[in-house]
Amino acid sequence: MLPFRGGRRWHVYNEKYFSRDALTPRGGRASALYAGRDGPGGGTTIYVSGLLSRDREGNIVGKGDMAAQIQQVGENLRLSLEAAGATLKDLVRTYTYVTDIDAFFKEVDMRQKYFGQALPTSSTIGVSRLSHPDFMVEIEAFAVIDDKR
Repeated sequence: MLPFRGGRRWHVYNEKYFSRDALTPRGGRASALYAGRDGPGGGTTIYVSGLLSRDREGNIVGKGDMAAQIQQVGENLRLSLEAAGATLKDLVRTYTYVTDIDAFFKEVDMRQKYFGQALPTSSTIGVSRLSHPDFMVEIEAFAVIDDKR
């Protein structure tokens, strides 16, 4: 597991305690990464906010190249999950926002490199623009891990 920095908050909901840890991979640029724990003995749900095609220094990777952006976002997702003790195989849901759906679906091989044949439950949503005009792909993800690992 990669080292991480962050803090823990406990929340009460329906008389159950939930913790929420804010995590950021050291040297990484994950937007926001939260791990929520369902009390003692429960599993951990990991929430990864929108990841974009940026390298560790914050530079945009793959301007105008859908495959390169998918690869960078996939790598950022892998590193973010590792910081929380999870892997890509633990993904249960993704939301993918793309500026060119046709170009995105032409890159099935690059997607399968990260997600494999058994993709998590997912939605792909076409948008006119992301937070910067050079971004083509943004992924939000949810993973679940067993605390007994």
